[in-house]
Amino acid sequence: MKTLLEGYERFRAGYWQQHAAHYSRLARDGQRPPAMVIACADSRVAPEMIFDCAPGEIFVVRNVSALVPPYAPDTANHGTSAALEFAVTALNVRSIVVLGHSLCGGIRALMKGPEGGHGDFIESWMAIAHAARQRVCDSSDISADDFEARCHACEHEAIRVSLANLMTFPWIAQRVRAGSLELAGLHFDVETGALNEVA
Repeated sequence: MKTLLEGYERFRAGYWQQHAAHYSRLARDGQRPPAMVIACADSRVAPEMIFDCAPGEIFVVRNVSALVPPYAPDTANHGTSAALEFAVTALNVRSIVVLGHSLCGGIRALMKGPEGGHGDFIESWMAIAHAARQRVCDSSDISADDFEARCHACEHEAIRVSLANLMTFPWIAQRVRAGSLELAGLHFDVETGALNEVA
C-alpha cells in the first residue's frame, strides 16, 4: 500500500499538475473514448501504456485472459458484458479491441487442463476459451510435447473465441453489420514488445 500511495504522490505532483486542464475538461464534458479495449488483468499488459493513450482516449475492461463471454442476459453477475453494453450503447465507441498477450497465466492453466486447486472462479471463467484449447489440441501442426508453442497458439485462438463471442451480442452485431463498429484482435508479446493482429 505504501508503494501505491507514494506513486500517487508522484502522479499528483507531476502528471496531474501538467495535465490538470485536461482532467478538468473530462470532468466537465464527460468521456467520449473512440475505442474500447478488452485486456488481460496481467500486470505486465497495461493498454494505456501499450497504446500510449491519455486519460479519456480508451475505455478499458480487464479480466483474466482478456476473455469475452457469450451473450447471456440473466441475473448472474456479468462484469465484462456490462462494460461492453455501456461502451457500445452509451459511449458509442467505434472500435472494440481484444488484446491478448504472451505468457498468459490463464491460458497456461487452460492448456494444462483440469488439475483441481484452481479456486472458486478461474476454472469456470477459463471454460469460455475451451474451444480455443480444443482447436490447439486437435491441431497436427504443433507437437503435443511443445507446451510453449501450444500455449502461444491458444493465446491466439482465445482471441478468436472472444471476437466470435462479441458477435453474439445483438447490439454489437447490428453495429458491425452497419459499419459503425469495428472489431479487432491483437496479441502483445511481453518480451519483445511486438504487437500483431490476429486474423
